[in-house]
Amino acid sequence: MKYFLDSAKIDEIKYALNNWKIDGVTSNPKHIKTSGKPFFTVIKQFSEEFKSINFPISVEINPHIKEASKMIMEAKEIAKLSENFVIKIPCNEQGLIAAKKLIEDGIKVNVTLVFTASQALQVGRIGATYCSPFIGWQEASGVDCTQFLSDMVIIYDNYGFETEIIVAAVRNGKQIVEAAVIGADIITAGFDVYKMSFEHPFTNRGLKIFQNAWDETDIGSL
Repeated sequence: MKYFLDSAKIDEIKYALNNWKIDGVTSNPKHIKTSGKPFFTVIKQFSEEFKSINFPISVEINPHIKEASKMIMEAKEIAKLSENFVIKIPCNEQGLIAAKKLIEDGIKVNVTLVFTASQALQVGRIGATYCSPFIGWQEASGVDCTQFLSDMVIIYDNYGFETEIIVAAVRNGKQIVEAAVIGADIITAGFDVYKMSFEHPFTNRGLKIFQNAWDETDIGSL
């Protein structure tokens, strides 16, 4: 299971890379807005900060673009900035047409906003680098996404698709574990979601018990 960080904040990414062994980054317009910096400032920082390592960074094109031809033009301009960049394309008909052409031209693509196995099937068929099913939004509305993810994994295994599944919009440790059990390739989650997944109140409770015992024990000397 690979861990990607869903963020556009350079300090968060560096921390997670150095301390958590994250394997890549996913960004989107909302994350870039949260960073407080202009779009091209952020992606140029991505390019400079991580140019010395093989580190996939998903960058999304302008979400207002509707025509495949214009998606392709913008994707190619962004892809020129870094070999690490993977271009995020929306999963609709025009997006899938654009993704197919980009893949044929050797550009890495992450097809995003995937909500059904039928969408994911076409993403795998055209050979995208990544397919990003979103689960947090659906599960917040009471939809159980485990069958959806399981179907995707089975389909990709059935046909030997090389596209990797990035489970996106992950909100808690439970969803991380469910995706891992199902066999998804990658999780992408926010900084705080990962931090919470590393902690447990019983760990802290047990640590406190051991600290008290330590303090009440004659340690002696080595």
